Amino acid sequence: MKLSEREVVGSGFVYPVELHEDFVGLSEKLNNLKKISHVFVLTSREIAGIYEKYIIRELKNSSLPFSFIYLKSGEKNKHIDRVKKVYHQLIEADADRNAVIIAFGGGVVGDFAGFIAATYQRGIRFIQVPTTLLACVDSSVGGKVAVNVDSGKNMVGAFYQPQFVFAPLFTLSTLPKKEWSCGLAEVVKHSFLDGGNFFETISKSKRSDFFEKSDILRYAIEESVRVKSSIVSQDEKESGLRAVLNLGHTTGHAIESLTLYKKYSHGEAVSVGLVTALLLSKELVGFSESNFQKAISLMSQLELPTVLEEKPDLVLKHMEHDKKKDGNTLKFVLLEDFGKPKFGVPVERKLILDILKRHKGIKLNG
Repeated sequence: MKLSEREVVGSGFVYPVELHEDFVGLSEKLNNLKKISHVFVLTSREIAGIYEKYIIRELKNSSLPFSFIYLKSGEKNKHIDRVKKVYHQLIEADADRNAVIIAFGGGVVGDFAGFIAATYQRGIRFIQVPTTLLACVDSSVGGKVAVNVDSGKNMVGAFYQPQFVFAPLFTLSTLPKKEWSCGLAEVVKHSFLDGGNFFETISKSKRSDFFEKSDILRYAIEESVRVKSSIVSQDEKESGLRAVLNLGHTTGHAIESLTLYKKYSHGEAVSVGLVTALLLSKELVGFSESNFQKAISLMSQLELPTVLEEKPDLVLKHMEHDKKKDGNTLKFVLLEDFGKPKFGVPVERKLILDILKRHKGIKLNG
């Protein structure tokens, strides 16, 4: 059963983001697409082991030929070295330009499969079927697809929009605690960017309120999609406003890279990065101490990581690979207030290091 739908509209693209209880209705959506020669489901064996039988049952209702291509899970496997094998599998299966890729999994699968779709034969259609909270609220929406290289995350990629996003929320029932943290961190980020009722409503919740059938979860997903789709519709290719979605990501990406993508999930790293951004916001753009405490209190209620454990000088070194650097400064997204983000704020390396040292040295309490 379809629970809700919101359109993402931009210059030259429009597609729906739909929340469903399960997979019922996916075959109908596929049948509405024209001239599909073959459907290729790109997924991890872990996801397939739990949910493959359900999506197969639904795909059989479409009467379209389909195949599965299995990917290794984990951020370290979203690497450019893994791309060649998948291209070869598509070629061996005679995949033509009328083939459709379904990205069936979390953010790593969605990014990787979307990159394959954007580049195979100069672009074939793809569909996002997110199975994690992070993918539902963030990575499946907006058309950013990419792979990692040795020196940095998402350094090779494209802006490539899906035909539609179909989110079966019952897949969230098997998420481990780490994956809930991952998604909730992005929900918090969106609430900081939006402010107002979204932030106030989320601030009244605690971690145990979020489960696959809860009203607050559905609200959080719907509001996050609203915030992100509004921003993407105005700036698809991050020439300006869309950069605000990188709040917390400069530090987040750095500590992911520094720890070889093993210690933190993406959302956990972003959660720590949000605190760095808030400390810089107090220092540079007038974010108030009371707002800082409200933010930390919310993150504590949701049991999100806030403490920087890595060495500040090493974190800064890994920031050097970030796409947002400019000469002797790094550019950050900061907050003047909840709902008032400011992007492209240049920050000198010395101040960044000082803030990272302060972040590592303080004990944050909600």
